[in-house]
Amino acid sequence: MIVPCYNEEGVITETVKRMKDFAADLKNFDVEFIFVDDGSRDQTRAMLKSFAASDGRIKIVGLARNFGHQIAVTAGIDAARGDVVVLIDADLQDPPEVIHQMIKKWEEGYDVVYGTRTERLGESIFKLLTARIFYRLLNKLSSVPIPLDTGDFRLMSRAVVDVLVAMPERDRFIRGMVSWVGFKQVALPYKRARRFAGETSYSLQKMVTFACDGMLSFSNKPLELSLFLGMVVTTIFTLGFFGIIIQRIVSGSWTSIELIMLTAVGLLGGLQLLCLGILGQYVGRIYSEIKNRPLYIVQEYQGFSAEPPAYSRSPVVISK
Repeated sequence: MIVPCYNEEGVITETVKRMKDFAADLKNFDVEFIFVDDGSRDQTRAMLKSFAASDGRIKIVGLARNFGHQIAVTAGIDAARGDVVVLIDADLQDPPEVIHQMIKKWEEGYDVVYGTRTERLGESIFKLLTARIFYRLLNKLSSVPIPLDTGDFRLMSRAVVDVLVAMPERDRFIRGMVSWVGFKQVALPYKRARRFAGETSYSLQKMVTFACDGMLSFSNKPLELSLFLGMVVTTIFTLGFFGIIIQRIVSGSWTSIELIMLTAVGLLGGLQLLCLGILGQYVGRIYSEIKNRPLYIVQEYQGFSAEPPAYSRSPVVISK
């Protein structure tokens, strides 16, 4: 199980307890808990270390700074050695008990079992509305169907994990990448709970960035849209220009040239900025890729002494 954590000291004790209770019911499986501390500024990592010292199943991947949720999940996926890998957040909004049903689906032959949220308790109307719009807009733009109303809470087979490990892109959108991989996938409906404690670390800015990563990583339709808008506006103003000339010939008088010019300049300027902004987003992602910096830096591993992490993109480990 992979559990990304960022400033979760208020919930981590209960999270570890729920994880252990879940594992106690798994009689035929060896379980490892990989907690990825994404540069927490509170006592999350210290608390995890104390849990790891008393339970050999608990492993810690401590990142050197906050790299973001999707990178933390990637670091956990890289380190996991199991035949089955489960992604779950530390805030307990996704109940660990649902994983039992995921395992049953995997035993039936599915490679990916993703949770679909039938209810999202404790979330604002704004977040519910924007999430609904985002997933439906993403599916319209993307060439790869991405399941609606899903997060990263999912079970994946080793075959799927190995493909994800081999994917090098930096602007990662895990749920989209898993959809792109293919294999046999199935949805598992569940009710998402309220956050156990604390506040979400996903600010509006992070949500907007996350949405852009999802749209731009799996579609070039924004570029096609900018081309379409350019053609439409050019056509409209070309027809308008000829209309003015015809009116001048027929009536012998000019329309309000100042108003027409101001409108034209405003619309064309706004359209140019929009198209340049879309193009800039793609160019920025190319720039990020060609720098070829490590995706993350691991400050320390704990609990991996017997068996090292399966894989790591970090060039060095600062300490162990």
